[in-house]
Amino acid sequence: MAIAGVSPTIRPRAPQGAFSNEPFTDFSDPENARSMRRALDHLAIHLGVEYNLIIGGKRLKTTEKIRSINPTRPAQIVGIHQKAGAAQVEVAMSAALRAYESWSRTTTEERVSLLLGAAEIIRRRKFEFMAWLTYEVGKNWAEADADVGETIDFLEFYAREALRLAAATTPIQYPGERNELLYIPLGVGAVISPWNFPFAIMAGMTAAAIVAGNTVILKPSSDSPTIAARFVEVLEEAGLPDGVVNFCPGSGSSFGNAIVEHPKTRFIAFTGSKAVGLEIHERAAHPQPGQIWIKRTILEMGGKDSILVCADADLDAAIDGVVASAFGFSGQKCSACSRAIIEAPLYDVFVERLRERVAELTVGDPTANPNMGPVINQASLDSMLRSIEIGKKEGKLIAGGNAPTTADGGFFLEPTVFADVAPNAVIAQEEIFGPVLALIKVASFEEGLRVANDTEYGLTGSIYSTDREHLNRARRDFHVGNLYFNRKCTGAMVGAHPFGGFNMSGTDSKAGGPDYLYLFTQAKSVSEKL
Repeated sequence: MAIAGVSPTIRPRAPQGAFSNEPFTDFSDPENARSMRRALDHLAIHLGVEYNLIIGGKRLKTTEKIRSINPTRPAQIVGIHQKAGAAQVEVAMSAALRAYESWSRTTTEERVSLLLGAAEIIRRRKFEFMAWLTYEVGKNWAEADADVGETIDFLEFYAREALRLAAATTPIQYPGERNELLYIPLGVGAVISPWNFPFAIMAGMTAAAIVAGNTVILKPSSDSPTIAARFVEVLEEAGLPDGVVNFCPGSGSSFGNAIVEHPKTRFIAFTGSKAVGLEIHERAAHPQPGQIWIKRTILEMGGKDSILVCADADLDAAIDGVVASAFGFSGQKCSACSRAIIEAPLYDVFVERLRERVAELTVGDPTANPNMGPVINQASLDSMLRSIEIGKKEGKLIAGGNAPTTADGGFFLEPTVFADVAPNAVIAQEEIFGPVLALIKVASFEEGLRVANDTEYGLTGSIYSTDREHLNRARRDFHVGNLYFNRKCTGAMVGAHPFGGFNMSGTDSKAGGPDYLYLFTQAKSVSEKL
């Protein structure tokens, strides 16, 4: 770990070859399964540690604490964290501003080296980070592996993108001049990260900001601060100078809002709900005394995502895709399928086959690697159960609907499916963010496309069809940021599927894409007469 007041040295590293995605772990390999169990057993005796705020490299404590719990057994504390509040706002901002003066002037190669070093460390400790995700947010092994792999991907991809951006030139050299185009950092930014991808999204937003030369005040979700704390430790081990990333879990209403509104905050990168994202956008839009810029908001919010199953679809593939998209990580993904829209000729057989397939899913302790673990907390479970009660009035319950009780009091919910749901029903329009799926029957492809687009969101969507005209029409008219043909609507891969949506799903940013780092920079044209 970094010593307060001493900036560690970043060991020079350069990307090795072209970017490629981190491979998934094959848990059918007995050695990989043993490694995962060893990591879980090892962490089980290291839970409940207290973590400090890290501001300007200094470890600080507060009177109020955040207790991160295991949603599988809520009595088990995963980590105890300090709770940043109003008293820490100026301290964190001052530290970030001081660090910006030097960090913004480091070479791109040095910042890239930091990201590559962090990727190396995480790759070596992959099973350990998977285990943290299983304990803190209830991910089964495959979901935890995907989260860790995406974290590595973001670090490796943004490192290469930073080098590409640093080499940018003007489209032409005007005769008699030397013309340059520089992408320079913005300043101090707030990174406000979610609990559902507490490693990948948190690390991705942070890495994009710092590799571009910015400094960060990191406020992770109060449901998953331990994973963020462990990531900051990795950055320190890789050579992070003091104050470049300031670790400040805390209250959204006091610390978070104050950082968003602070006149020295230059940008806010946020992933979370529509309601909170819009509030951040509104607060950031109001200039404060002494503020000399328009704050930039980089917002990734919710979704009400659809899979359209056409009459000519491969039924088995469509069933698999809908189930994986709707119930992976208990539907707690902004990209999750919460509406399956099925053409009438296939509807009845689809409903029956889906019901049979959902009945095979297992729900339980994610350390044992079932299909589904718990949902994140009691408030979320209560909200999902309220949606299910609404759904019972709006459709036909064909699977699930219950919250199984366990001896440890975990927050579990069965995979739940409603058939015969009207397109304008509450459960077909409002984001539930849980394992609740609405099935909607339509008479034609054209009607299905209209239903898919009839939402305030526009994040992900999928269509299962063998008709090339349908796919071409969907390519043009299915209004989502991430559209997939004949595959699930979750599982965006860094580099291949730049991720981000339209309308109330966010500000159209594309994480893991070639334009993402532009959001953390500003372009400066320099011309010299020869």
